[in-house]
Amino acid sequence: MTVNALGIYEKALPPTLNWEQKFELVHELGFNFLEFSIDESDERLQRLNWSRKERYEFRAAMWKTHSRINTLMLSGHRRFPLGSADPQVREQALVMMQEAIDLAVDLGIRNIQLAGYDVYYEPKTVQSHELFLENLQKCVDMAAKKLVMLSIETMDDPFLNSLTKIAQVKKQIASPWLQAYPDLGNISAWPENDVINDLENNFAQIVAVHLKDTKKVTPTFKGQFKEVPFGQGNVDFLGCLKALKRLGYNGSYTVEMWTESAADPIAEVKKAKAFFTELFNQAGIQQEKINE
Repeated sequence: MTVNALGIYEKALPPTLNWEQKFELVHELGFNFLEFSIDESDERLQRLNWSRKERYEFRAAMWKTHSRINTLMLSGHRRFPLGSADPQVREQALVMMQEAIDLAVDLGIRNIQLAGYDVYYEPKTVQSHELFLENLQKCVDMAAKKLVMLSIETMDDPFLNSLTKIAQVKKQIASPWLQAYPDLGNISAWPENDVINDLENNFAQIVAVHLKDTKKVTPTFKGQFKEVPFGQGNVDFLGCLKALKRLGYNGSYTVEMWTESAADPIAEVKKAKAFFTELFNQAGIQQEKINE
């Protein structure tokens, strides 16, 4: 039986808890690790400038609770995209990347998940595509110097919405420090994607997997990529998990949820955990033992 670690996204948990309480809760809820978030909000972007003392206290909370963070989700590039037409925004995107790499090194995080957008709030152009690749190369060079993995997520956006498209990017930027982080929900939502073929043909670049439900894009519906309750969307989780097991996937899975502002976030996470525990059992996947 395959053994995989299962994590939970930070934004699923009550935001009022301190780090030690969050790490304890992660284990109490039956997860192996927490996925750390640096999104486009001022509050979370500020983490890039944590003092030495703040980094030490975070690490101390991890060690005290026998915890770890497998991945840092860096979605702040939505606000400061690598492909922006504004050179000052592009420069800020590169500064953000270097700060995230340095933070990852200090916190013991090995993998930074990049949002696969050339731009998000700006019009997409041929130049935005080229600028994205030009600056992504700079990001990969930064990461390689510190031995930190960058993994591009398959997105809710047509720019990079499949592993096949990420593989094309990797042809332009050949580096072992640039890989892929498929979101099973995002891949499944796009009608042009054959999910199993996408996983099979690009398996060698997968370093982590997001578990999220979505509703498909249709000619009359733009799809739903967030906050779809598990089991109420169109993702064939069991089929995907069986395929990844057959292919020999040994990396981690992360349940991606945005329930930190829900009336009872813990109850929502418990439901999600039960949902995936059953699917793991059906797929023949054993969850890694919880550290105590």
